[in-house]
Amino acid sequence: MPSHFSYTFTPGTSSAYVTDTVTNTWMDTRIWSKLPQSLIDRVIAFLPPPAFFRARCVCKRWYSLLFSNNFLELYIQVSPRRHWFLFFKHKSLKSYICGNNSSSTPGSGGQTSTTNIFEGYLFDPYDIAWYRITFPLVPSGFSPAAASGGLICWVSDEAGAKSIILCNPLIGSLSQLPPTLRPRLFPSTGLKVGPSSIDVAVAGDDLISPYAVKNLSTESFHIDAGGFYSLWGTTSSLPRLCSLESGQMVCVDDRFYCMNYNPFSVLAYEIAANSWCKIQAPMRRFLRSPSLVESMEKLVLVAAVEKSKLNVPKSLRLWSLQACGTTWVEIERMPQQLYQQFEELEAGHGFDCVGHGEFIAIIIRGSDKALLFDILRKAWQWIPPCPYINHGGGGDDELHGFAYEPTVTTPVTGLLDQLTIPFQSFSGLIG
Repeated sequence: MPSHFSYTFTPGTSSAYVTDTVTNTWMDTRIWSKLPQSLIDRVIAFLPPPAFFRARCVCKRWYSLLFSNNFLELYIQVSPRRHWFLFFKHKSLKSYICGNNSSSTPGSGGQTSTTNIFEGYLFDPYDIAWYRITFPLVPSGFSPAAASGGLICWVSDEAGAKSIILCNPLIGSLSQLPPTLRPRLFPSTGLKVGPSSIDVAVAGDDLISPYAVKNLSTESFHIDAGGFYSLWGTTSSLPRLCSLESGQMVCVDDRFYCMNYNPFSVLAYEIAANSWCKIQAPMRRFLRSPSLVESMEKLVLVAAVEKSKLNVPKSLRLWSLQACGTTWVEIERMPQQLYQQFEELEAGHGFDCVGHGEFIAIIIRGSDKALLFDILRKAWQWIPPCPYINHGGGGDDELHGFAYEPTVTTPVTGLLDQLTIPFQSFSGLIG
């Protein structure tokens, strides 16, 4: 049976978390051994995840902190927010198929069974460090679709009513939601996890026949600590003639956003009002590879601008949606020299973006090349390739990213335990 902690932290190319032992008279054990335990717990709560899990090897008490309600309450109060990213390998536009390791185990009668273990890659933009993390409890046939509040939303790949799992990858916890009511293929998925509530929305790719899909409807799931819940009972119609690319939605405040194609525009779903509206995109006739990201609690549109018939240099630009909800303001352009280098590497294949806090990662499709933009410092830099991927130059190296805030506790998932509906069981959840 897999252990309770289904993570594998392996430091990447950065040595940010590697420290040398330094002999210093200031580190007098007669002083440090008398520190109040409450102060030590507070220091440990400030540690980044790799250091925290290493610290658990020091003694039994530190190991047990992950099971201490008092420590976890302190952790929620004082642990700083970390704007990290979590990447997965995928092979197609419609189905994000994670990179995995195949391990063979002997079965009954001497037969061999193959178990696929999902694998993800954590990126720390502060120290430019990569970490590998595994998901041994997530069953096969699921793909990551959204992330929020330290949880990853996994959605079943099989056409039909969608099964959904929420996973905290640091501690290996799994929480299952009831299946959606309407059959879909690969819907766009939005997840918003707050301190005392969970909201999930799936939209589009409605199966109107075994061989055809159409973007018709949205289903939403809500549960909160006040006792109110809606188990996919809230539905709404998508705007007419919308053409949204299946994938994740971006959550800003109490809205989910996704791109609409042909022509480009932005679709916004108001969670409380259960309604959609359409927002005109800036320079929509000249955009290429537009992406929506959340950055600094604002919605940002990232896209290449190409005016072939006008004397305007090609560029990559960022716009921020203003508080009025309809106006865009350009906030940044990639330096022209860097864009020329970027354009040469991208070679018309397109790019995807993911934002978190002050950081925006821009990933070139079909390659392992990616840029990191720091909005606060106005700084651009190339991200070093993930050391855990074989970089052969093929499409299998392509990464699909999520904004991920690492946390060792997500008590809000306890709300799901209060539901009395019979959940579907999946083979592979229990080792």
